Amino acid sequence: MKEFTWKKTFGSCCLVYVPVMILGLLIGHVFVALSCLMFAHILWHYFYLSKLNNWLWVSKSTILPLGQSVWEHAYIGLDHMQTRNSKRRRKLAGVISRFREGAEALPDAVVVFKKNGEIVWCNRLAQFQLGFKWPEDAGEHISNLIRHPDFVSYLQKEAFNEPLDLQSPINSDKLLEFRVMPYAKNQRLLIVRDVTTYRQMDESRRQFVANVSHELRTPLTVLQGYIEILEMNTQQDPMQEKAIEMLEQQTTRMCSLVEQLMTLSKIEAAPTLDFYETIDVSALLTQIEHEAIALGRKKELVIKFNVDPSLAIVGDELQLRSAMSNLVFNAIRYTPDLGSIKVIWKKVPEGAYFCVMDTGDGIAEEHILHLTERFYRVDESRSRDTGGTGLGLSIVKHSLSHYDTQLNIESNLGEGSQFSFIIPKTYID
Repeated sequence: MKEFTWKKTFGSCCLVYVPVMILGLLIGHVFVALSCLMFAHILWHYFYLSKLNNWLWVSKSTILPLGQSVWEHAYIGLDHMQTRNSKRRRKLAGVISRFREGAEALPDAVVVFKKNGEIVWCNRLAQFQLGFKWPEDAGEHISNLIRHPDFVSYLQKEAFNEPLDLQSPINSDKLLEFRVMPYAKNQRLLIVRDVTTYRQMDESRRQFVANVSHELRTPLTVLQGYIEILEMNTQQDPMQEKAIEMLEQQTTRMCSLVEQLMTLSKIEAAPTLDFYETIDVSALLTQIEHEAIALGRKKELVIKFNVDPSLAIVGDELQLRSAMSNLVFNAIRYTPDLGSIKVIWKKVPEGAYFCVMDTGDGIAEEHILHLTERFYRVDESRSRDTGGTGLGLSIVKHSLSHYDTQLNIESNLGEGSQFSFIIPKTYID
């Protein structure tokens, strides 16, 4: 089909109107002739307009009606537009169908709602976990169905970085995890997961570790007492002295393990920090420095602390002390005789910087990613000799998680190690 332009429209009008105008001049009735032609022209356009209206709204035929001139182009253009729209609708319907099939296959409840709270769609699991009714609840405000004040506040604040744990609105024995994320234009996607079993298992584990650690303290204290009595009454027998030394060493190691397990349980059980408690980090590091010097005296280690006395932060002193002391004492434990250790606490643009550098044997690259795992040891025999429990860096990791930061480890074999972290400036007092 040839391209249709306004020039062709003008040319077609001239071919019709000019001869009629000339004819009107010849008979002396130009106005009447042009009026009759315009009336006929309007009827002609109205005829094809009615055909178009009938084809669009009345007729169910998919066959394009016949037209002439500009109406032929209009018919063909509308037909092409309908064809494109039909393809787009089929494609969109396919996408929506696949999305719904995928959402139904998920092990979580899924709800799509608008930014103003109006529910657009939910999967079948949302009906079981949240008590929704579909499609009856379409268009309802989501806070009318999930009325918990914490959930309403969660939506209003739009702070969706962290999930929200709430009791199920239909079963108080179940704990649900709510996650909201942006979806499409001006929409939100709510994903709800039943975490009852996970939380119960985690709580059971914490209680078990705490209870076992607490129960072990008494028998270990008794053992230490009897070992001291044996040391006082021992005879000059090398075998007996060695046996008592091993007993004392392993009992001390067990006591250290119990203490660290209890510390880890306390840190894990503390979900948030006290932002109203100011920690005098300078005084805290002074205490750790005195303890470090005493521990390193036997190895003749050179220990240097470089501390900014004015840099204080808010939070939990137990957690911060656990993180700092474990890094310092680990450096002492694994640095050979006559080595050196440097501790830095200073302010940087990102926040408060803490670093422990040692001249130890270093750590191979393949071990670095696993160092913060519980009971992970690079060398089992070496850990037994130094009294390591494999929990120190795990405690550091959990302590730092409350400060929204993480432990950075840099080490090369034979070149020593560097452990550092930066507490965000929002925690600086």
